[in-house]
Amino acid sequence: MRRSAVRASATDTATSTDPAADPAGMPAPEPAPQAESAARVAGQQRLRTEFEFELPRGYVDESGTVHRTGSMRLATARDELVPLRDVRVQENPAYLSVVLLGRVISRLGTLPMVHDGVVENMFASDLAFLQDFYRQVNAEGHTRAGVTCPHCEQPFEVELAGSRLGES
Repeated sequence: MRRSAVRASATDTATSTDPAADPAGMPAPEPAPQAESAARVAGQQRLRTEFEFELPRGYVDESGTVHRTGSMRLATARDELVPLRDVRVQENPAYLSVVLLGRVISRLGTLPMVHDGVVENMFASDLAFLQDFYRQVNAEGHTRAGVTCPHCEQPFEVELAGSRLGES
């Protein structure tokens, strides 16, 4: 009797390691259709994390080259927290946007790297543009702004991401 008990447990062990069957010999259940469809939907919907822009005036580097087109990535929590430890920001809170923009601007013209020193030397109109662009992208999730026509006072939206009239 003891022998059959040992055989039975060896058989149970072999059966339980079979991924297609459970200990009772039944086949494993199929994956849930909801999980498959959720994976399919996740593959189709991608989060946009980079946004193109065109500066109103452009950054002029030390050689005199004007850089107007660039891209900004979505900010992370770290991007917003790290500048708070910066001594320049602690001494002058207005410097926060300069350091923050230096972290999230991923490309500007042909510059090899964008950092807070580049942002610090931009024209005020370009800095204001980038601050508004940052807010649009990170707080509202798009790059459109609501405006009102100064002549007819009708509201409409404009694209801030550097597109020009007639472009899609």
